[in-house]
Amino acid sequence: MSAMNILANAQANLRGVAVALLSAALLLLCASAPALAENAALKVRVGAHADFTRFVLELEKPSAYRLLTLGDPYRIVIDLPDLKWSAPGSAADGAGGGLIRKYRFGQFRAGVSRFVLDLKAPAAIKAHFLLGPDSGAGHRLVLDLTPSDAASFAAALGSVASADWSEEALLAAAPREAEVRAPVRSAQDPAKPVRTIVLDPGHGGVDPGAIGSSGVYEKTIVLAFAKSLRQRLQKRGRYRVVLTREKDFYIPLRKRYEIAHEYEADLFISVHADAHRTSSIRGFSVYTLSEKASDKEAAALAAKENKSDILAGYDLSEYDDQTSFILLDLAQRKTSEASWQFAQSLVSNMGRDIRLLRRPHRFAGFAVLKTPTVPSVLVELGYLSNRQEERKLRTTSYRDTLADAMVRAIDAYFSQQELLSRS
Repeated sequence: MSAMNILANAQANLRGVAVALLSAALLLLCASAPALAENAALKVRVGAHADFTRFVLELEKPSAYRLLTLGDPYRIVIDLPDLKWSAPGSAADGAGGGLIRKYRFGQFRAGVSRFVLDLKAPAAIKAHFLLGPDSGAGHRLVLDLTPSDAASFAAALGSVASADWSEEALLAAAPREAEVRAPVRSAQDPAKPVRTIVLDPGHGGVDPGAIGSSGVYEKTIVLAFAKSLRQRLQKRGRYRVVLTREKDFYIPLRKRYEIAHEYEADLFISVHADAHRTSSIRGFSVYTLSEKASDKEAAALAAKENKSDILAGYDLSEYDDQTSFILLDLAQRKTSEASWQFAQSLVSNMGRDIRLLRRPHRFAGFAVLKTPTVPSVLVELGYLSNRQEERKLRTTSYRDTLADAMVRAIDAYFSQQELLSRS
């Protein structure tokens, strides 16, 4: 064997030894590093005392946290890194006591969980601190509130955080949004572009939406339906389908229609399931945007849906600067007319297999429909306040029937648009 071959073999052996040593070192490092486990909420307690109200959140492990005070209505928000609800026999939404009217829990965004405390009256944060395990209790986040007045509450609006709260770290760890891709061509007909449809499952996370007679949440029903509809649309080979949310977290209304704008969507469908004080009311309905509502019920529904950001604990003051963007640019006739045409296609196609609400096409000022360039509708799959309809909406088979009918409506709508574009 030549000297060169001996040298090459020696170098290869050294590399092999180095790789083996490095692999062993990495295995030892992984074995010794603590496993990253999701924290859990174990219990919530609200105590009303003579001069203060105490909110106690019992946790599996200690946690960083941030507190926010939000006005109109009065709220205290508690943000924590990802937290799962693990409190047997205790609801994630609960009644309060003292200064706290009620509380809600859910995922606020990727990497952040949120408690929203709805207050009965203005309150001041007297103290906030963490306690370690003691006397059978786990780690605890304690928040003490004292009575205040409107002026003092307004002056104190803002946030405070524990020393270890890091917004930058949470953002860095959060999953990145999917990149906006250029439109592709249809595999069935390369001459036709694939249409982009954005499906928006309403509510989510800390905002459950309507609650059915069995306790099922609207946010759960509409996400399951949106996934079923996406699957069916993708099988058609004509559509690229984007969901505004894939999991149980909240997205502000403005961000929902901005997603449609960013993806240059051909259609935006916001999916909901309503509740009504009259339990006998049921049926599918569709809404398009108008600043003048078609009736009092449509106006009331729009007002309720437009409060979704408030319920989720968003500060809406930043929205004022965006008014020029959304202020009935939708008066652009082409977008408005296309939304109306799709709503009509939904009514005619859904009505074959699905019970429709009386006057199923209505209109009102829904904030989520105010993208000026994308035809947009809001659909109500049915009424969770009606026991029969709620029972059906909880079943996969009925949601699939709804999805099949909606695919027909979407196909018919785009066929109509192609005809109009050639005329």
